Amino acid sequence: MHGEYKVPGGKLVVVDFDVVDGLIRNPRVAGDFFLEPDEALGDLDRALDGLPAASDAKTIAKAVADGLRPDAVLLGFSPEAVAVVVRRALAEARSWSDYEWELVHDPAVPPRLHLALDEVLATRVGDGRRKPTLRFWEWDESAVVIGSFQSVKNEVDPEGAAKHGFEVVRRISGGGAMMMEKGNVVTYSLYVPAELVQGMSFADSYAFLDDWVLQGLRSLGIEATYQPLNDIASPAGKIGGAAQKRLGNGGVLHHVTMSYDLDNEKMLEVLRIGREKISDKGIASAAKRVDPLRSQTGLSRAEIIERLKQTFVSLYGAQPGTVAPDELAEAEELVASKFATPEWLNRVP
Repeated sequence: MHGEYKVPGGKLVVVDFDVVDGLIRNPRVAGDFFLEPDEALGDLDRALDGLPAASDAKTIAKAVADGLRPDAVLLGFSPEAVAVVVRRALAEARSWSDYEWELVHDPAVPPRLHLALDEVLATRVGDGRRKPTLRFWEWDESAVVIGSFQSVKNEVDPEGAAKHGFEVVRRISGGGAMMMEKGNVVTYSLYVPAELVQGMSFADSYAFLDDWVLQGLRSLGIEATYQPLNDIASPAGKIGGAAQKRLGNGGVLHHVTMSYDLDNEKMLEVLRIGREKISDKGIASAAKRVDPLRSQTGLSRAEIIERLKQTFVSLYGAQPGTVAPDELAEAEELVASKFATPEWLNRVP
């Protein structure tokens, strides 16, 4: 068995081992991490040797932590990272470099069509009918996109949304409402096979799938970090949030919206952001929660997107692509049958 795992914001962890009579045998942990003292590397191997191959990540991480000498120092990785790479090896997970990637950045379409395209393209990747894909969204209409399980009346002020021209739509992934003002957000979707995140918890996969964008933001001078469960942030404040949906056919949809610019007063008129929502943020008002990319970089939205595209291509070698006519037609049908219907929008009134 062989597994690799690049810790988001950290180092690469590699493990090789055999499975004999249901037990992990002859494990060899390696990587570009830092570990002191040198002898602690043997602790990692001994901790894994003999563990049942059916052990979950929590059990493996505890065995590794308990097996380390008291003075061991791990830099760039953790016992949890070792557990993830072991589980990925057992699940025969694949890595980014195992795929041919496509990068799509097509002209703007209506918000509902963006959401339908997410479902169509993720399904096609799961079916093997499309290469794994990164798609940047363009906007010429504004929308409030609520999570799959959110209540419309609890999240959106209908008078404020109408006043400022925001359509209200519901996506297939969970998470919170996002105010998508045309020209003022950077949104992208990743459509990947489930094999890429095999062996990871949902929490691990969020950070793993967005590690590339943190690298891109850092290249712009932003001290970007991932804040569990699904926020991208910097010392100046929250930048954006991620949401994810795993489909039954093996496709995974992971999409992110980051604020390029933000009218705080407008946001508070359109969204119902109560005290409970921000009670754990340690701040006085919702208006202070988000710090947009424009204020942190001074660059245009187009320049930021171009840098992020360059980052992804440099890491994974993606080729330019587009949404195919039949994919667009399927998405338009899905808008009519699902995303534009009152039943879908008000599934949680």
